Amino acid sequence: MSAFSALKTIPSHPIAGGHRRRSSPFLSSLTNTAPTGHQLHSSAAISVSLSHSVIAPGRPVRAVSANVVSEEKQLDGSAFPVISREEALDLYEDMVLGRTFEDMCAQMYYRGKMFGFVHLYNGQEAVSTGFIRLLTDGDSVVSTYRDHVHALSKGVPARAVMAELFGKATGCCRGQGGSMHMFSREHNLIGGFAFIGEGIPVATGAAFSSKYRREVLKEACDDVTVAFFGDGTCNNGQFFECLNMAALWKLPIVFVVENNLWAIGMSHIRATSDPEIWKKGPPFGMPGVHVDGMDVLKVREVAKEAVGRARRGEGPTLVECETYRFRGHSLADPDELRNPAEKSRYTSRDPITALKKYVIEHGLVAESELKAIDKKIDDLVEEAVEFADSSPPPPRSQLLENVFADPKGFGIGPDGKYRCEDPGFTQGTAQV
Repeated sequence: MSAFSALKTIPSHPIAGGHRRRSSPFLSSLTNTAPTGHQLHSSAAISVSLSHSVIAPGRPVRAVSANVVSEEKQLDGSAFPVISREEALDLYEDMVLGRTFEDMCAQMYYRGKMFGFVHLYNGQEAVSTGFIRLLTDGDSVVSTYRDHVHALSKGVPARAVMAELFGKATGCCRGQGGSMHMFSREHNLIGGFAFIGEGIPVATGAAFSSKYRREVLKEACDDVTVAFFGDGTCNNGQFFECLNMAALWKLPIVFVVENNLWAIGMSHIRATSDPEIWKKGPPFGMPGVHVDGMDVLKVREVAKEAVGRARRGEGPTLVECETYRFRGHSLADPDELRNPAEKSRYTSRDPITALKKYVIEHGLVAESELKAIDKKIDDLVEEAVEFADSSPPPPRSQLLENVFADPKGFGIGPDGKYRCEDPGFTQGTAQV
């Protein structure tokens, strides 16, 4: 597939307005020249809108979007539902779990129950839920330092995530990972990674493993890997190197850019020569898609196609989800750099509120059922806090585990016992 024929556009989705979905999010192909705004709107194949929120001043508008932050006409509400009742309940519950969990994390952090940097996911729930709730148990997820909600969406119990944040032995990493290093072999959550771009090569390796097992070892394996990362990562070398390898070997991976428009305190527009990240896919021969990351149904539709392509052996996809974090970069960030009007515009498009409105208006779920879910999640998160708070800290014997490949000459003494268990081990140093 040529780089240009791989370039796709997507239609708008009914949850936040725009034009009615007509077929696959990957329906139409563009020509080998970047289209103008007039060409896009006059296309007979599909109706799309232009994204104005990520285009640098003075640049020609070239991005094809799913009506991200658009003032164009909204649906009249008569569009057919695109999800079942069961799917609606699952999506809503997962998003509310993520939001409620993160709000509780903020409380616990300021009460001194958590330490170090804690990066919350509020506002971005549609991306995690839209992708991860489509995955199978065998599929893998690779995350960033903003990883709590990815872990929850993949099925890691809330109590295990909270205990990890508390640094307790009952955490998903036995208290050794903390906020930025969630990991669960059981759930194929390959990590949280603190350094930006660090997880992309790992995700590419996981996808290679799936392909190797299927094509070389002849195992029945159609597992897919989804790699999440932010807009700030897309200027790093690992990103481009892995796009090349994934396309070259047609790996079963989806690269998901959670473009919340800010890399800590650096505006995305100021940091990159071309802010349209989705366009970086086609030069490597893979589809590049830009979608409204504040709309879980739009994200879900794109995710279905991208994950399906990977599972069928058709190779990788780059998906740019334009989203927004409702809090500062971390809980240590006073969030004074972003324009209040910008924040207000995105918070008015809360993805949970939008989904709730959609499912009620389409008669999929009664409001009383959603309130019952809210209560269920509140109780679940409260229980997770109680569990984490009452759990024991890791034993001193864990101190040097997973540090040395051959610990016999380092962490274990001649008597076979861990040296850190010796009362004199830390003598003259800070108490462990």
